[in-house]
Amino acid sequence: MIDSLRLDAKTIRFHVDKSERRFDVFAGDFLLKTYACVLGEKPVGDKFHQGDRKTPEGTFTFRSKRSHASWHAFIWVDYPNAESYRRFKQRKSEGLIPAGKDIGGEIGIHGVPDGMDHWIDVGEDWTWGCIALKNADVDEIYPYILPQQTVMVIVP
Repeated sequence: MIDSLRLDAKTIRFHVDKSERRFDVFAGDFLLKTYACVLGEKPVGDKFHQGDRKTPEGTFTFRSKRSHASWHAFIWVDYPNAESYRRFKQRKSEGLIPAGKDIGGEIGIHGVPDGMDHWIDVGEDWTWGCIALKNADVDEIYPYILPQQTVMVIVP
């Protein structure tokens, strides 16, 4: 367990590899632990707009975190951020995003309904763009997430 290491939360960062469905936890440059994760229903490619059910790519921090009745916990990712808006505007100007579409938001890390950890085990992408972990895994990382400080990189 990560908490047995008595780590300073300020040293923790996350790296999500979408193609591998892997959620890595680092303390500085040292890999502490790797968790299985699942993504939005359409996991390939960056998030373009609200409702596309893709998980965004890039570097993010977190807005807040809280318990959640349906998803065990919800750790709100700072999406959209400045880079997300830049890409959205560029894609819109290139005609890649339909008129009237919004960038979206409320992307987070969360758990699964009680008793549904097998959704992670089978690797089925089911969220609307969030990153889902087993509930015990969310509990393990939750104390180390410092809003506006902890960094998470999401790569294709």
